[in-house]
Amino acid sequence: MKTHLKHLAVFVCICVVMTALLAVTNAVTAPLIEKNQNAAANQALLAVMPDGSGFETVDMAAYELPATVTEVYKETAGLGYVVKLTTAGYASDMVIMCGVKADGVVTGAVCLSSNETLGKEKTYGENFTDKDAAAVDAVDVIAGATKTTQAYKNAVKDAVNTAIILGGGSVDIRTEEEILADNLDAALPAGEKAFDKVFRVDVFDGIDAIYAAQNGAGYVFVVGEQFVGVNADGTLVTAGADNAAMYADAVTRLQSSTLEEIDLTAYPALEKTVVKAHKTSAGHYVVETKGAGYGIKGGNEYHPASNEYILVRVAMTADGKILDCLTVSEAETDGLGDACADESFYGQFVGKTEQDYTDIDAISGATMTTDGYKQAIERAFEAVKLLSGGDA
Repeated sequence: MKTHLKHLAVFVCICVVMTALLAVTNAVTAPLIEKNQNAAANQALLAVMPDGSGFETVDMAAYELPATVTEVYKETAGLGYVVKLTTAGYASDMVIMCGVKADGVVTGAVCLSSNETLGKEKTYGENFTDKDAAAVDAVDVIAGATKTTQAYKNAVKDAVNTAIILGGGSVDIRTEEEILADNLDAALPAGEKAFDKVFRVDVFDGIDAIYAAQNGAGYVFVVGEQFVGVNADGTLVTAGADNAAMYADAVTRLQSSTLEEIDLTAYPALEKTVVKAHKTSAGHYVVETKGAGYGIKGGNEYHPASNEYILVRVAMTADGKILDCLTVSEAETDGLGDACADESFYGQFVGKTEQDYTDIDAISGATMTTDGYKQAIERAFEAVKLLSGGDA
């Protein structure tokens, strides 16, 4: 018994000594670790604001800032702010650090981390140094990386707006979706803030987009930057809008357009590639075609994991011009190939013909998804040629 007590006492003494040593070590090293961490953080901040002398964290809770902003640091000498932002291009979580002087001029921008695969976002920040708000907006996106570089550009604009807000200024920080919703509501208040974008199956020259009120109150037509509200009876809501007759005619055609389903059993060549086909009262076609995305590598076999294709709906004139395009369903990789369901991707095909439909920005890191989608579009052209009496 005495031996056990002796061993226990020795063990307790060892624990006490070790705890004391750990406490001393922590007391000595903790300040050094914190100092090194602060130095590393300041180094990242200095990368985008080289003339900064020091930085302090800004309490973001006191301000209404853009949703992309995750951290803000104020330069202690009053030079400006460094803003950390998280945004998404074709992939998620692209982290950008941007320095902005008190007068709204960018001092630097870098991409800290990214799931994009193009690599162009790594050096794109160089385009923004010494740019003010107007110049930032004018920076071109990179062809072939439109979505990635547009997201980067928007993040830098958010950083500039953040600096303006923190400096006591006022800016519009609404997202594009919020701006669209507000414009639709302002154009047609009777729509009660609930609208669906119209899938166009007819030609509407001069009109960029059409939104229908879910309650049937009417439509909003987008022409350039103008939003024109029109009641369901064709009368204008937006005062001073030109071409009242054009909008009345558009409403009539929207309400009178019909779709006649085509019996595909009469077209065995389309059996494996076309799911549905309709002919409109105006003589155009709406077809839903299958494309082989990631994991399928072309052909007509189902994806072994998802048992699904990319399913695409295409409205097309009989002579082969795309009126509208929409991703009906997809089972591509989250954060990569699933970008084919974004209008910024499938909207690129509107207005294309068989000669130029491949001239679109690919999805970064998702070559097979992009190729599968183009395959579905190609099959739509083949289907319409056959259905309209041409040679597929």
